Amino acid sequence: LQKQQGNMQLTESLLSQMSDYESYYHTGNDFLDVIIRDKAQEAQDNGIDFKCAVQFSEGTFIQPLDISTIFGNALDNAIEASLKLPQEERMITVKSGRVQDTLVVVFENNFGTDITVKSSKSDFFFHGLGIPNIRKAVEKYAGECTIHRDNGKFIMKIILPIP
Repeated sequence: LQKQQGNMQLTESLLSQMSDYESYYHTGNDFLDVIIRDKAQEAQDNGIDFKCAVQFSEGTFIQPLDISTIFGNALDNAIEASLKLPQEERMITVKSGRVQDTLVVVFENNFGTDITVKSSKSDFFFHGLGIPNIRKAVEKYAGECTIHRDNGKFIMKIILPIP
């Protein structure tokens, strides 16, 4: 009986370790890995389908604070928007990779038809939580940030020239 309990504990420990490894994201940037892992866990805890295909090894020219500003704010906004939807509609996708001499990052999430953004600006859609900070961080690297809505989806695309 004692041996069975020991085997059960060992099995549970291994399953937990495997689960931790499976939820670990390898973006090519250790700092970004931590951000993605934390936001993915938050999404999972809230019943949000989180998909991530990020290759960010070319992003070494971006300071960690700016990586945090861009990814942290964008994913916080996506999680907040998702929480306003029925669980079956909750979805976040983040993709990134090199395209020629640029680093492209795309965030996409469902938002439904009722967009509520905390901002006093008249064009509230383009000035949601953290979006001005994201734009500022992107512009610091001579990049572009475009935002649009399409069929109930919010899509933010960031293009950064690789120096």
